[in-house]
Amino acid sequence: MQVTEVKAEGLRREFTISVPASDIEETITSRLKEVAKTIKMPGFRPGKVPVSLVRQRYGDSLRGEILEKTVNESSTTAISDRDLRPASQPKIEVKSFEEGGDLEYSLEFDIIPEITPCDFSKIKLEKLTVGVDEKEIDEAIERLATMQKTSVPISGNRKSKSGDVLVIDFAGKVDGELFPGGTAEDYELELGSGSFIPGFEDQLVGQKSGDQLDVNVTFPDEYGAEDLAGKPAVFDVTVKEIRESAPAEINDELAKKFGKETLAELREAVTEDRQREFGEITRMRLKRSLLDELAAQHNFDTPQGMVDDEFNSIWQQYEQQRDEDKLDDEDKAKSDDEHKSDFREIAERRVSLGLLLSEVGRANNIQVGQDEINQRLFQEAQKYPGQEQQVLEFYRSNPQAMESVTAPVYEDKVIDFILELAQLESRTVTMEELLKEPDEPKKPAKKKKATPKKAAKTEKVAKSDADESPKKKPAAKKSAAKKKSDDAK
Repeated sequence: MQVTEVKAEGLRREFTISVPASDIEETITSRLKEVAKTIKMPGFRPGKVPVSLVRQRYGDSLRGEILEKTVNESSTTAISDRDLRPASQPKIEVKSFEEGGDLEYSLEFDIIPEITPCDFSKIKLEKLTVGVDEKEIDEAIERLATMQKTSVPISGNRKSKSGDVLVIDFAGKVDGELFPGGTAEDYELELGSGSFIPGFEDQLVGQKSGDQLDVNVTFPDEYGAEDLAGKPAVFDVTVKEIRESAPAEINDELAKKFGKETLAELREAVTEDRQREFGEITRMRLKRSLLDELAAQHNFDTPQGMVDDEFNSIWQQYEQQRDEDKLDDEDKAKSDDEHKSDFREIAERRVSLGLLLSEVGRANNIQVGQDEINQRLFQEAQKYPGQEQQVLEFYRSNPQAMESVTAPVYEDKVIDFILELAQLESRTVTMEELLKEPDEPKKPAKKKKATPKKAAKTEKVAKSDADESPKKKPAAKKSAAKKKSDDAK
């Protein structure tokens, strides 16, 4: 095998690899002999089929098999002999593979840059904590009681107001004709709930029990039923009763509606839920601060192919949100060129952080255990009640989906490793302070054009939690033949 280096610029490496025809023929002949021992052909005993006949019948298909095997083995050898670490799956292009001739192909890839992590023990971060106020728990319990509210008939004969529940009969007509679904009796409608088409509930405010009236409305243009969309309608409405909403009493009976035996148990559960919620937010803030600090303290070249892949992924998500009209006014005001510039900076940041975290994990032998993966899988499955088993089977049979579960576990372990070494100063804040947008962090070193704050602002179209690492992380030594996903999340 002859390996010729064609390019070695920055992180880019290109080689031309040539395998002699004699080596190819030797491999093909060896494989033909193996096949001849197992195939059956009329007129020959098992294992006695001449190699020449096997070549005649199976030669072309075996050449394809030998091509793949030879390319995989030779490219892996070329990479490992030079102690190179590809950043992503190498690109292979066969230049020549004629029968009786040499195999020649090109091998192109970016290598992982040399990364020297900073001294994590010198990183200073602020860890926010939030105390759970008893008043907040009281308010949360009151909201639960409101969710279980009932209604009781009003006393007296006052007019209806927003928040009342009206018991009504109604019959709707379009062009003087009743339409399906437009008629009901003893329907309980809460005024102000917005559950009916716009304008309907407003016309029932100020009515008394026993009143009859015509409610004139127009169905929205985007209404689900095409035969009603955009058309005016008249509803004959009779107000049969006016009721007042009343929250459920805050007692043990309320607790039982939420799966607890006593009010004390419900309070404890609400407190734990609030603490867990605050913990997730403080964790996200701390992680973001750490990533900002790491981005500011490290400066190394990033593999352009990885940056391009990350940029394309962000851009596709942006286009999808744009097509679905989910962009805010600020994003709509920007040109495509402005967005592309922002997203390119985000992609650079994600890739550099992902490579750094991957290097820290590799250097410190950080591994993800099966128990940790299973725990995260179960958490994902619980998001789909009644379909847990199908969800688990989907992940376990889909390597790419499984990586989307295991990669964040790996990243969190690396983050935790760094945080153990960093200097953390705790500060107690209010919930309002915790939810407030953090101040602009430090700008990255020299090469980085994106500031973390700008990245945070424009990353709305593609952001997941506080993570800004790329989808892929490189392995220490990766075979050119393998198609293993190396996520860093």
